[in-house]
Amino acid sequence: MSDIKRMLNDARAEMDKALASTKHEFASIRSGKATTNMLDTVRVEMYGQQMNLNQVANISAPEPRLLLVTPYDKAQIKVIEKAIREADLGLEPSTQSSIIRVPLPAMNEQRRKELAKVVHKLAEEGRIAVRHARTHSRDVLKKVKDESEDDIKHAEKDLQKLHDDYIHKIDDALKAKEAEIMEV
Repeated sequence: MSDIKRMLNDARAEMDKALASTKHEFASIRSGKATTNMLDTVRVEMYGQQMNLNQVANISAPEPRLLLVTPYDKAQIKVIEKAIREADLGLEPSTQSSIIRVPLPAMNEQRRKELAKVVHKLAEEGRIAVRHARTHSRDVLKKVKDESEDDIKHAEKDLQKLHDDYIHKIDDALKAKEAEIMEV
C-alpha cells in the first residue's frame, strides 16, 4: 500500500472516531424521552475508586419519562442515588426499596436552549477533531518523498473532500439532535 493510501485510510479512521465520539456525546444529552445512555456520564465512588454507573447498576427505561436504576450491590443504593443527583443532569432520583426511580422533568424553553448550546459545543469539538486529523495527514503528506507532485496534489484534494464530508456529517447530526431537543 502506498504512503498516500495509508495516509488517507488513517485520516478516515481518525475522522470516523471523531464522528462516532460526537454522536455518542449527543446520545447522552437528554431530549424529550428517557434513554439508558443518559446516565453514561454519571461516575460513582465505590470500593475506593470512581466507576461508571452502568458498571455498578442495571439501568432501564420502562416508560418514556422514567429511568429505573437497580444497583448490583443493594448496600450502595444511597451512594448511587447521590451520584445521580450530583451529576449536574437536572435529575431528582428517589429510592423505593431496592430500586432508584429517576423521573425526567418536563423540559422548559430555557433548559432546551441550554441543551442546544451544549450540543453546539460538542459538535464544535467533533469538528476540531476532524480538522486535527486533516492537519496531521497534511503533515504526513509533506514528508512523502517517493510520489509525484500530481499524486500529492490529488491526495490533498481527496483529503479536503474527506474533511468536508465528515464536517457535513457532524453538522447533520447536530441539526437532528437540535430538532429533537427543541421538539415540544
